[in-house]
Amino acid sequence: MQSRTSASRTGRPRNAAADAAILEATRAALVELGWSKLTLGDVATRAGVAKTTLYRRWAGKNELVVDAVAVLFDELELPDRGSLAADIEGVVLQFAAILDRPEAKTALMAVVAESTRDEPLRDRIRTSIVDRQKRLVLEGRARASARGELPPESDPAAAARTADLIFDVVAGAVVHRTLVSAEPADEEWVRSFTRVLLLGLKGATGQN
Repeated sequence: MQSRTSASRTGRPRNAAADAAILEATRAALVELGWSKLTLGDVATRAGVAKTTLYRRWAGKNELVVDAVAVLFDELELPDRGSLAADIEGVVLQFAAILDRPEAKTALMAVVAESTRDEPLRDRIRTSIVDRQKRLVLEGRARASARGELPPESDPAAAARTADLIFDVVAGAVVHRTLVSAEPADEEWVRSFTRVLLLGLKGATGQN
């Protein structure tokens, strides 16, 4: 796992197995205890490491929980299913499946709620989760252009704005569907959502 802690927190070489155990223990503790009762001591006990090991890697609970959530979304991959619509449906179904996992649901809701009064935490969510997953939009846009499904965007600034908008629409819709409305993002819903998204995307592209 790539480190997302600050450069100043250096020391012993990172142990990937220990990091994975710590992040898994963090998600399990969140499901069982909730944000308010979660402590680094409890995570250390569950992971079978010393509490000092956690402090060498993370400055506190906020950083640790965000990284525990971020690694789940790093599992997302853009499938090559032959068309832009099918690719979108594939990645949205993956996203919905991750959000359906109790550890992902609890952890994401906890950090989002806490971030409403913690600006550094909002920044960490943006850099560790949001910005990292925008890669999927860029990959999908490039693949669709190569297939001739969408025209290439010659203006980098316009392309970046489009990527931001697409990400916000997809993430917002799926999170609202699964976590706020508590409704299933099943294949039928995903197909309908994809049709709406493509109509908007092609319309916006035509205006550029």
